[in-house]
Amino acid sequence: MVYFLNEVDRKVLLNKLLPLAREVGISAELRGWSWSQEPIKPLYDVRMPMYLVSSKYCPTGRDSYLQLVKGVKPKMNYKIGLGKLIHGAISDSFLSFLERKELPFEVWWTKVRREEIPMLDEKMKGLAESIWNYVHISCKVEYENHRMQQPYATDRDIMATAVPFLIEHKVTGELLGLSGLLSPDCYDYLRKIIFDVKVHESSEMEAWHRLYATGYALVLESIYETPIDVGCTVYISWRAKTPHIKRDLFFINEDLRRWWIEERDLKMEIVAQKKDPGTPNICPGECIYWDYCH
Repeated sequence: MVYFLNEVDRKVLLNKLLPLAREVGISAELRGWSWSQEPIKPLYDVRMPMYLVSSKYCPTGRDSYLQLVKGVKPKMNYKIGLGKLIHGAISDSFLSFLERKELPFEVWWTKVRREEIPMLDEKMKGLAESIWNYVHISCKVEYENHRMQQPYATDRDIMATAVPFLIEHKVTGELLGLSGLLSPDCYDYLRKIIFDVKVHESSEMEAWHRLYATGYALVLESIYETPIDVGCTVYISWRAKTPHIKRDLFFINEDLRRWWIEERDLKMEIVAQKKDPGTPNICPGECIYWDYCH
């Protein structure tokens, strides 16, 4: 499972991040449950998708203007299509295991919506199948390990501790000025870690990738009023069709929280005032609005 921590990850979590979070702490004003007070309180009556707030693919934020003000429909490309496919494979494979459906990959593949991902091909199918099998097998191994360690536990208890994940848990972000239906990739409810998956055929780490987990942590804090101090960006790439998983575990500190709030306020202002920020000096070639801007 892409959300299982390896031995190094666990050492970083237990010996670095958790002690750091306890020592440094987070000001109450930067917790999600302070949504009715500044600086977290939204400045405008606008509902923003999480991906527009947390994404820095467009350096000027013009993607927010085009989508929410001009109503321009983004054009899906191979990179976005692959990401959508792999996210679906992870969540559906996990759900298949959790509900004991044992759904074969080929059956799932025939149900993938081609109209949503028109560029599906055999290469993408192979990558999705590798992730599907990896998730299912790793969950089964973890379950069996816990079953042997807890001989008197019920099946439900074993499942809850072996795979303590809420995958694409539906939650509202309205208190923070976000969409009413958000789906964090994964929340580990035992260790209180929020995960966000990035799919690349070759791993590319960016500092702003941490904004996604930061934003979702603030949203969950606003709803459930429990602190979430650790985030993790999971990078998935492939080597000879074999999945390669790299995790960036981090403390969701005050700097990250302020950065996310600044990004939200900036993009809310663009939408509320219908202010075109213009195109950046350099646009990424995979931008879903490339054709419109150029």
